[in-house]
Amino acid sequence: MVTKHLSPSKRGVQYEKRQATKTKSKHLGGSGKPDLQKGKIKIEVKNWATPVHSGIVKDASEKKVTTIISKSGFTKPAIELAKKKSINLKKGR
Repeated sequence: MVTKHLSPSKRGVQYEKRQATKTKSKHLGGSGKPDLQKGKIKIEVKNWATPVHSGIVKDASEKKVTTIISKSGFTKPAIELAKKKSINLKKGR
């Protein structure tokens, strides 16, 4: 039996789609757009091996994202910036 190995970007898109199902939101994706949208709520999803840093929170703020879901958590500076920007942070699975 041959196991398919997906590229990191394809694994990321699969994770985004799983989160869309889990949060009952629409998967948007694409460069410069939020990954998911549920009504007026815009969500960014990260399937990274390392915690999300403050640069991503800043970028999400510019995209008018209200929630970030990260599989590996967040750095302290990212948490502090998210509080200032009123962005919800959630740990995904």
